[in-house]
Amino acid sequence: MSRTNERGQAVVLMVISLAVLTGMAALVLDVGIWMRTDRRLQATADAAALAGAQKLPTDVAGAKALAQTYANQNGGDVLGANISVTTTYTSNDTISVRAAKTQSGIFSKILGINSANIKADAKARVDSPQQARYVAPMVVYCGHSLIQNCNGSHTPTFNVQTTMDYDKMGAPGAFGMLNLDNDNGTPGASEEGNWILHGYDKYLPLGMYRSDPGAKFSSQNVNGALDARVGSVLLFPVFKTLDGTGQNAEYDIIGWIGFYLTKETTHGNDATLEGYFTEFIAQGILAQSGSGAPNTFGVRSVQLVG
Repeated sequence: MSRTNERGQAVVLMVISLAVLTGMAALVLDVGIWMRTDRRLQATADAAALAGAQKLPTDVAGAKALAQTYANQNGGDVLGANISVTTTYTSNDTISVRAAKTQSGIFSKILGINSANIKADAKARVDSPQQARYVAPMVVYCGHSLIQNCNGSHTPTFNVQTTMDYDKMGAPGAFGMLNLDNDNGTPGASEEGNWILHGYDKYLPLGMYRSDPGAKFSSQNVNGALDARVGSVLLFPVFKTLDGTGQNAEYDIIGWIGFYLTKETTHGNDATLEGYFTEFIAQGILAQSGSGAPNTFGVRSVQLVG
């Protein structure tokens, strides 16, 4: 074989190799663009579902509208027909959102791939939380005149001004404050104040919690924290029973309720809070088999589900 023929074959092989390499590079570049679009669509769908779920279960139309608004604000590509509300455990407790976009190819057209159909789905559910985060350490009795829901058969009355007195709550040494760490120690005033000001920074389950037997309402930490929370919603544990005394007193927490604080007054070891109960979206963890709290007190949590 002549050298001329060898050079001709080398040129052919080089052209073929360049074409393959160019095609691969083109595909890699376009796939990268499509992957970024996929991530953006997923973020859009997630944001829309989480937003819309906050209106459920009572306002289905409002949930869909809010989901659409959030989708439009986060890149769009969500059609109204691709937002639906369904039932998982309780009526209208779940919203589903699909984001979709046909992304044109740029370099991949060399390989005959003109575009890619990219879709992302998200689903969010709302329910009373099995566990709640950012809880304040002050309890509310389930039999309060505006609640009356110790057995799950009544809806609390919201947005009606009321006064709650925190003094000896039926047991010596129990002033309505919880030891949210639930250990054998006694929280200090600075710790209780921090829990009031910021909420307890861990997820707390329902169940038995020890009382904080120290009356700390007169302390600067607690009083200052309460004063700082005037004009905001505190997330209070709701108790059904109180047993024992002092540090061994235990509250049976059966749910959570939001309380909008309008005024606080401390007097010695006691305190008086003025405000009203309100519906509230809390950061929480939902049960995997329906309602986490057997009794609902207007507190709901929203969570992405598979």
